[in-house]
Amino acid sequence: MLAQLAIGSIVIVVTVVIQAEVFAMMTRRHEPVLAWSHRRFRRYGPSVFLSIAMLLVLAGMTVNVWLWAFVLMATGAEQRLEPAVYFSLVCYTTLGFGDITLPEEWRLLSAMIGANGFLMFGWSTAFMTELIRKAR
Repeated sequence: MLAQLAIGSIVIVVTVVIQAEVFAMMTRRHEPVLAWSHRRFRRYGPSVFLSIAMLLVLAGMTVNVWLWAFVLMATGAEQRLEPAVYFSLVCYTTLGFGDITLPEEWRLLSAMIGANGFLMFGWSTAFMTELIRKAR
């Protein structure tokens, strides 16, 4: 149990750093991208800007899901890549189908993946709300 908590906590810290770096980059670059989208797409500029921002947020989350998948494989909790990515995504989005489960000695990681995803989606929602305000 302590190994699961330690590994899971380390991965959560790494995913927070990844997401924070994506958001920091977007915060530094949002004004030039917003100005470009207004010049290039006129009336649709804010929509283009927000679409780009959403794709970047999703890219950060995708990296996080893949990180969890690699951790599952490295610990032996899952043997193959596709089921590891699928399981990570299902847990990260808190969908939780239950068609794939981890071995008992690693099942605590599934809850940690879910908590991580829940927090990241909340943080991303807050960030996107701020970008929507700036796009207006």
